[in-house]
Amino acid sequence: MVKKPLNHTAHKGDFFVATLQNKTLDTYEENLQYLLNYIKNSKADLIVAPELCLTNFDYENFEEASRFYEKALGELLTLIDEQIVVLTMTIKEDEKFFNRAVVIHQHQIIHTQDKHKLFKLGDEEKYFAVGDKNKIVKFKINTITYAILICFELRFKELWKQIEGADVVLIPARWGKSRQMHLETLSRALAIMNQCFVVVSNASDEDMALASAIISPWGEVCADETLAVIEKKITLKDVKRVCRLINVEQDSPQ
Repeated sequence: MVKKPLNHTAHKGDFFVATLQNKTLDTYEENLQYLLNYIKNSKADLIVAPELCLTNFDYENFEEASRFYEKALGELLTLIDEQIVVLTMTIKEDEKFFNRAVVIHQHQIIHTQDKHKLFKLGDEEKYFAVGDKNKIVKFKINTITYAILICFELRFKELWKQIEGADVVLIPARWGKSRQMHLETLSRALAIMNQCFVVVSNASDEDMALASAIISPWGEVCADETLAVIEKKITLKDVKRVCRLINVEQDSPQ
């Protein structure tokens, strides 16, 4: 029996965060077992996985991918108790496919949202339906307020405004290596601009940017390209501390 982590999600004290930066394995099942094993053995309160971490953008096998996610979701819901786990899945509804973010906590789906800003260079709009922009909202688990931007959505400043006030912004991504600087710069800027923690999870496949990171509201970055998982204990009181120090709601000296 694996000892479950203490539930730090009920207050704004220390909070142990893990963001995955692993390679995509050869089969869906291998990817699922990798994720399940990490969850079972991790003491993290919050775990964020890369975008479509179990299947990648397997356009040629979308039907199979969507069916596999139904199986995977059942196993994840059975396993996940006090931890919070965030990943995206290929979901089929009304003969359409969506890239859906799923937040699991205490054996329940707490929040879902479908990717709204699809990446045309990756042909996403040819395969995925566009998610509802109005579903990109803040949500609360206990006393902590979260929000999600899925990969390419990080580039859109109107979405930053839409999730303003979140304590922690989660970014599951599959961001290309040639644009690594953009991912690093935008995610750090979001943390500073919205005065929140930002948790980026990006795959480490050969064509991927890596750049998984845990970024503080002050813009301090915890990242390491040599690791498959970035882990850090954060203090959520830092959100209020930075907001008091740099009050962006009124004119103040820089």
